[in-house]
Amino acid sequence: MSLDSRFASAKILIVDDQVMSIRLLEEILRKGGYRHITSISDSREVRALYERMAPDLLVLDLNMPYMDGFKVMEQLKFIEEDGYLPILVISGEESPEIRFNALEAGAKDFLHKPYDRVEVLLRISNLIEVRMLHNEIRDQNKILEQKVQERTQALYATQLDVIERLSRAVEFRDLETGLHTSRMSHYSACIAKAVGFSVEDLEMVLAASPLHDIGKIGIPDSILLKPGKLSPEEWEVMKTHTTIGAELLSGSDSKFLHLAGEIALTHHEKWDGTGYPHNLQGEEIPLVGRICGLCDVFDALMNKRPYKNAWTVVETLDEIKKGRGFHFDPRLVDCFFDLLPEILNIKEKYDDEEQIEIPKDFKKTFGLSGNIPVDGYQE
Repeated sequence: MSLDSRFASAKILIVDDQVMSIRLLEEILRKGGYRHITSISDSREVRALYERMAPDLLVLDLNMPYMDGFKVMEQLKFIEEDGYLPILVISGEESPEIRFNALEAGAKDFLHKPYDRVEVLLRISNLIEVRMLHNEIRDQNKILEQKVQERTQALYATQLDVIERLSRAVEFRDLETGLHTSRMSHYSACIAKAVGFSVEDLEMVLAASPLHDIGKIGIPDSILLKPGKLSPEEWEVMKTHTTIGAELLSGSDSKFLHLAGEIALTHHEKWDGTGYPHNLQGEEIPLVGRICGLCDVFDALMNKRPYKNAWTVVETLDEIKKGRGFHFDPRLVDCFFDLLPEILNIKEKYDDEEQIEIPKDFKKTFGLSGNIPVDGYQE
């Protein structure tokens, strides 16, 4: 019989304690056109050789000293990750039970000694063909998986770009500084990491928090851009940006949009229940809403708005501490001050105004613990 040219390069490993049996099988295979044949008689060497060689076919005798064929197959199950063991078992025993046990243990075919030359070549050819088809499908699946990952990543990057542009559009309409959402989102992720958010949830906080004020799209310019204090009626309209934002982001099964909607709705709620829109109190406010609310106030105070000038760092930190237990979750305020060097680093990195100045005695001023470093900050 003629050998398919695709199979000539197949790697075949023969394991048999009988040297004469090995020589006979090697001769049959070489005359059949196979070029890459390796043989060993010590079954203890199979595992290491199999790992190095990754054969396309293992011809395995069952009855061997040290380790029989069943123990060898048991070892190989832990090596072949895809679960396909290309094994042809050979044995001098004709018992149906032995054959069934071998097939159950992982063998793909079974040959009884002495074997016919043509039958050997046919069975080996069939097994190698299945092995190569299996490898082709596996490799194609890996390529497809890689392409899916690349396209998913590209889609994710596009989504983030759209989110960033949308959040910036809201900022431009509000005449806020161009990097407010970048600062606020990084502050929020910094605190979320410290309180134990997972890596996946941190990524979502970083991407979703810039949409906290998306509802301002629905606020009239006469109110949104008013340079002075809002009237009670105007203030009621302004507060609806929370519910407008939540409505804009609702109606999807997306975990990300659900989180963004939760932030938009609750980032103006207060720990003592005096916030809006629903007067939630304490832990009724979602944790991500409490985090983003604190970070939003910090950045809003330190930057110029149509109705106010930027506050100093000292004034801002003093206001944050005064709000502990009233406006803000006490635990998050403590965490915020523990992370103050990192928070101020973010402020400087994404600042679109002058560098901040930190007073030398700020730890004493705000009653902070002495383990908060100030190295690296302009004093």
